Amino acid sequence: MGQIISSLNLRGNESIVPEINFDIENATPSSEEMEVYEELYKSLVEPNSNMLETVKNLKPASDQIRNAIATPNEDTEKEAREAVLPTVKVLHEIYKYSSELEQGIPRLLDNVLCEEGDTTKNLDRHPGLTKIFAEILDFVFEFDYEKIKNPTMQNAFSYYRRLLQTGRAESALTPTSPKEEQSDLRLAVIGDDLSNQISLFIASHTPLLKSVIDTTTTYVQSKQLVKYTSEWLASIWAACHQTLISNYKKSSNGLVDTFCLKVMVVSIILYDHIDPNGAFAKTSPIDIKGSLKIIQTANQINRQEQSSTSNLVSALKYNSKHLYDESTPKGIKNSVMAI
Repeated sequence: MGQIISSLNLRGNESIVPEINFDIENATPSSEEMEVYEELYKSLVEPNSNMLETVKNLKPASDQIRNAIATPNEDTEKEAREAVLPTVKVLHEIYKYSSELEQGIPRLLDNVLCEEGDTTKNLDRHPGLTKIFAEILDFVFEFDYEKIKNPTMQNAFSYYRRLLQTGRAESALTPTSPKEEQSDLRLAVIGDDLSNQISLFIASHTPLLKSVIDTTTTYVQSKQLVKYTSEWLASIWAACHQTLISNYKKSSNGLVDTFCLKVMVVSIILYDHIDPNGAFAKTSPIDIKGSLKIIQTANQINRQEQSSTSNLVSALKYNSKHLYDESTPKGIKNSVMAI
């Protein structure tokens, strides 16, 4: 364990890491932010664990869909409908959640970034809202990972859209159908327009991350809050970075929470989209090489699938905006690509 920690060498450049004594894992809301916190927590955090559990438990419907297409009859089509129904319902819920993000993130940022000055202090001024944002980033990473891992989700929804186009989704609502089945189907019959929107939404490789990036970018640019938002995101990155190193030093059994790993990576990606120069520039306050060392160390200590080195680094590779810019230092680019 000691050899693993020493291999981090903590930092290649200590001077660019702000000292932020903020416990991002255990932050609780202040009395001043409690009203907004409770409202945003209810819509943006409370539903997440159930949605994620449902997504993880989805069963592929490929066989049933294949049978219904190859041998169309009442029995095979009913089996296919029943097989795709859970996927349709959860994707509908995730899409509605993305709409909640479009409303909730601007309100959260409006409260967190309402005061000018040292934006790193906004973590202490608004610990609860900062924690909500971190929990959103954690959930976004986890859902998008599950979506990538389960490409049959899109196939199931495509088959459902086929049912809509042929009118068979609504025709399944027969008076003789069991009440529970009728109820489920009515919930799933979402209409052509909405199904098209959901289809476009899930066509993205990482739909929730794209939603967070687009919503945050649009809002901060319209409010001219790019500088303050970038500094706040850098502070979140630094808080995660310091928490991870501290946890590694204190851990005696190798069990390190992966929450900060995922939040650290997504905050880097979001910073890269918000800041004009990006996270990989020489002037960036984010130490990419140091973050990569932490990610690699985490994989040796804690081998949870969602937080493996390949998944975390892949998120950086395929979702960053400036990584492949000519201005990105070759050393940083090569460090990312080498993992």
